[in-house]
Amino acid sequence: MLRYIHDRITVHPDLCGGRPTIRGHRLTVQQVLESLTAGDTPAEILEDFDFLEPEDITACQQFALKIALEALRQRTYLPAAA
Repeated sequence: MLRYIHDRITVHPDLCGGRPTIRGHRLTVQQVLESLTAGDTPAEILEDFDFLEPEDITACQQFALKIALEALRQRTYLPAAA
């Protein structure tokens, strides 16, 4: 069952190993974020994927920010004390 976990981010257990994807397509949030981190511009990413919309890239960034803020709140980013 495809379920939305953010306005454009979906999860389905049989799609991309259950990782968050863009609107049920075989493109993961991670792939988009890695492309941005590697220096690709949003325009370049949009050229590579004809189904992708500018709002999808923004949704990936917002999703990443949400996850990071949750980790900060829970302090899950800190290594375990030795």
